[in-house]
Amino acid sequence: MEVTALCIRLLVNVLTLLVAVHLSYTQENTFPVIVPTRLQIFEYSSIAFSCKGFKATAGWTVMRKVKGNASECVSTWVGATEFPCAIKPAYSTDSGEYWCETGEERSNIVNITITLGDVILESPALPVLEGKTETLRCRSKRTSSAHIADFYKDGFLIGSGSTGEMTIQHVSKADEGFYKCSISDFGESAESWLAVRALHRETYSSSELSCHPYLILRTVSTILMVVLLLLLVGLLHCGKLRVTPTYVCICKVCKGKCQTDPDNSVKQELTEGNSVT
Repeated sequence: MEVTALCIRLLVNVLTLLVAVHLSYTQENTFPVIVPTRLQIFEYSSIAFSCKGFKATAGWTVMRKVKGNASECVSTWVGATEFPCAIKPAYSTDSGEYWCETGEERSNIVNITITLGDVILESPALPVLEGKTETLRCRSKRTSSAHIADFYKDGFLIGSGSTGEMTIQHVSKADEGFYKCSISDFGESAESWLAVRALHRETYSSSELSCHPYLILRTVSTILMVVLLLLLVGLLHCGKLRVTPTYVCICKVCKGKCQTDPDNSVKQELTEGNSVT
């Protein structure tokens, strides 16, 4: 019973360690981000911001930098109370850089464009995962019908879409860059940054790359320890594994008689042998 209790205590400790490793690795792979509803909108439209990935569950502040001046984003959309910042109507003077922050953490920065023009590019507000398919859309406020749109990446024409759309298959890091679109007779949109996120982590430093295999090895080793302990506890519980005392004899007169003798015969032989000597 004492051995079984000891194994159970060890099992609990190992499971606790395993959970701690998993939580620490999950936290390391969580990044604070700001999530806008759009990167580009027409003037007098609405836009809202959310804050994700922070350790704190509340208390975020949406900040913005407009025309070189940084300030807190003040909501003007009365009905959107679920957002830390929501603007309606939005004006071109609200264009600028936006981010979320708490007392200890700060998110990425997104560039928001509220345009007076007739064309906007609808692109993903969050980084796109490598290998996924993403569609860019070119919209004009002067028409809702299908139209031919040209799409540009970093200033170079990369394709056209007869319905105002362009699809990027199997997104990779090479697709990361500034995108814009244009519609004949209506004009062109502003540029927006398309970010691409790696399958496991968005970025890796040299130290992180060296620690990553170690974390995997440590997790696998912990799991193996848990399996072995479970097997041991199961054998003890079923009675298939018994713990018996073993006596070791180190002397000159035993002549191989001392193996697993639980009585005092060995001690007597030792006493008699010493007395003879």
